[in-house]
Amino acid sequence: MSKYLEFNTPATKQALELASDYRLKNQGFTDLDRVFWNLPDEALYEEAIFRNEGKISKHGPLVVNTGKHTARAASDKFIVQEASTNNKIWWGVYNRPFSSEKFNQLMGRVQSYLQGEELFVQDCYVGADPDYRMPIRIITEKAWHSLFARNMFITTNNRDELKKFVPDFTVLTLSGFKVDPAIDGTRTETGIILNFEQRMAIIANSLYGGEIKKSVFTLLNFLLTFEDVLPMHCSANVGKDGDVALFFGLSGTGKTTLSADPKRKLIGDDEHGWSSQGVFNFEGGCYAKVIRLSAEHEPEIYATTRRFGTILENVVYDPVSRYIDLDDDQITENTRCSYPLEFIPNVVPDGYVRTHPKNIIFLTCDASGVLPPIAKLNPAQAQYHFISGYTSKIAGTEIGLGVEPQITFSACFGAPFMVRHPFEYAAMLKERMLKHNANVWLVNTGWVGGRFGVGKRISIRHTRNLLNAALEGKLEKVKFRKDKLFGFEVPLTCPDVPEDVLEPSNSWGNKDEYWKKYDALAARFIENFKLFADGCSDEVKAAGPTRLSR
Repeated sequence: MSKYLEFNTPATKQALELASDYRLKNQGFTDLDRVFWNLPDEALYEEAIFRNEGKISKHGPLVVNTGKHTARAASDKFIVQEASTNNKIWWGVYNRPFSSEKFNQLMGRVQSYLQGEELFVQDCYVGADPDYRMPIRIITEKAWHSLFARNMFITTNNRDELKKFVPDFTVLTLSGFKVDPAIDGTRTETGIILNFEQRMAIIANSLYGGEIKKSVFTLLNFLLTFEDVLPMHCSANVGKDGDVALFFGLSGTGKTTLSADPKRKLIGDDEHGWSSQGVFNFEGGCYAKVIRLSAEHEPEIYATTRRFGTILENVVYDPVSRYIDLDDDQITENTRCSYPLEFIPNVVPDGYVRTHPKNIIFLTCDASGVLPPIAKLNPAQAQYHFISGYTSKIAGTEIGLGVEPQITFSACFGAPFMVRHPFEYAAMLKERMLKHNANVWLVNTGWVGGRFGVGKRISIRHTRNLLNAALEGKLEKVKFRKDKLFGFEVPLTCPDVPEDVLEPSNSWGNKDEYWKKYDALAARFIENFKLFADGCSDEVKAAGPTRLSR
């Protein structure tokens, strides 16, 4: 900024107060202008407002607009192919190779671009469990991105610790820098490029905060597997008896909402590791969808949209009154809020527990309206459905999505962030669920009575009652039926849930149409799994659905 301005900004005098001795010049970044180190929330607010990066809304949240990118650019992610990754990455649509030579050339241009620029640095950690904690450095051009890093990762106020801080991995977020498809071989001028050898990630030409957290998640999905830790795209909570529940699901399936249970303590809302000792949160914050959020149905998350320290991405607000409108989707359906985990009253303060999951929930948003609201999976079926990751992409969560949900399969319920073959993660999951006797449930939070546009979304009240019954062991006492196509077990009754709800065909006016749609869904599962069959065990391959006899 001071390339163009000759006067000081609000935090100029405090810029170096919390600096690490391991400066940016040690990482090859020289001839910089001012660098703001580890500024607290209040100072970052002042810098963001001074630089016109956002506005303060009623009650204190910072409202920002991410411009062109209101969602992840999943098709613009690359991983540098070198000795440590060559034979260990599952190369494909989500893990596109990038050469070391091109990365070095790109870094040269980045170093030139940064000369004379002001930057913000946050030295923080990922991994709440001290045994697996990784020091990371987030370098940004924007003050609000630095605040985002403070919200989402684990910070320290210890001056001596910050002074001695040396990152194990660095994420460089350059919203003003464009990659060049002609030179770099990228798809667009946006690039998210991870280099495990150099312990560096570059996020270029995107303001969307989610790219920062997902880049960190991606690197952990690779590195932690070598420490016998299963990295998981899931939320997690724990009951009063230490019984942990994991909730897998893509954005829009209810993962954040359903794990925020007042009767259980939240470990984290999005990304966790499962070690030999227990479960731990990767992050220090939450990144929740807030479109049409209500105080009635999600009071804890709703409350965070009304307090200082929260970042609201692409939320519409009145510029005069500063009141926000969570129902307005004119910018995007994917409106978000970022806030520290401590803003949620019922949380595990340390972010980790030394107990193991008793229940594992696969959340699927079935837009075809045919799956039962809950089903119990055996170990082989659990692996099959984990690898399949069936759901529907909800409008706005990725670039290019329209209003109507898109039926999709996302391996391990987080394919864009999984860098090894899905079976490797599934095998780790099976080993842990058998060792700790965990139940696995497939829970449909999608439609009943017909597909999207015909039927209606399953009642959140019914979903919560089904989950409560599963978590409290009440479903162990009821009878089950074996599903005709998928072979999983469906309860015939459940406390506080009408029996008709448990049999999805009952909500369809035409049962012949229901079975045609169900058979069509089974066919899509079978076709999708062909992508993973090479590398999967025979047991898992045999655990998929069958077709209706013709």
